[in-house]
Amino acid sequence: MYQQTKDQSHLWSIILAGGEGTRLSPVIQQWLGYHKPKQYCAFIGTRSMLQHTLDRADRLTPPERKVTVIAPAHREYAQSQLGDRPGSVIQQPANCDTAAGIFLPLTYVRAYDPNAVVVVYPSDHFIYPEEEFVRAVRHAALSVDLLKNQVVLLGVRPDGVEPEYGWIFPGQEIGWYGNHRLRSVDQFIEKPVPADARAALAAGALWNTLVLTARVETLWNLGWRYLPEMMPLFDKLEVAIGTPEEDVILESIYRVMPTRNFSRDLLQRAPHHAAAIELTGVLWSDWGRPERITEILDRLGKEPAFAPAYQKVG
Repeated sequence: MYQQTKDQSHLWSIILAGGEGTRLSPVIQQWLGYHKPKQYCAFIGTRSMLQHTLDRADRLTPPERKVTVIAPAHREYAQSQLGDRPGSVIQQPANCDTAAGIFLPLTYVRAYDPNAVVVVYPSDHFIYPEEEFVRAVRHAALSVDLLKNQVVLLGVRPDGVEPEYGWIFPGQEIGWYGNHRLRSVDQFIEKPVPADARAALAAGALWNTLVLTARVETLWNLGWRYLPEMMPLFDKLEVAIGTPEEDVILESIYRVMPTRNFSRDLLQRAPHHAAAIELTGVLWSDWGRPERITEILDRLGKEPAFAPAYQKVG
């Protein structure tokens, strides 16, 4: 349950739930008999991946200080799973990759609270146990006050070569927050070729979870520096939020929105603006492929909710 502290008085949560999950689509189709984006699926237990993410976020910030991004085509799934939860739900008119996916909800947070610190959560991650994860995110968010103009990301010690993940090359130790070590970042690599992923593993690099926290203005300034073709569109939207023109402006800016990847087009170009906390004592996995799901559940000795045919595919 969320407990307010004075250090979190401007802390907001952003939930990224606008993806299609195309790599898992064939096996979900086989399992359920119809297409359903992975974030709305309950692969184990009764809560979907999105519902798990929302519950984790609401343990750190007041539920009303939450902005969730969805795709218009997923509106019925979102409505059924969000129910009457407090917070804002934004429909992105088109999927223009993760840069727009992050800066769209950030625009709304900036309009609501210019002094905000945000935590960004992808909604397709498996995390266990959640208590230690929430503690690490809290320490990351509090460390933003010390670092001022840095983005703080959660990294995970890899257990193998994974070319489909982003990688963080941590640098010097900055300090400790609680039991979590904070380090500078020397380099980011997004989805490297296998040889580079093997080199990253050998060099002690971390997997990038893309769970990140920063001041709104820090991210906004980085956007203007590294994504200047995108930011005027979001400036235009911000002044329209809460007015009768808001929906029209939102649709219009997405007709010309560039497709940019937050990790590749911003983080990879700005490692000196980032710091990393290693997520320890937590089993984390980005469930983008069926093999990852079955591997993690096997390690935990858990029975999945899949139909038997789906387990064979995985």
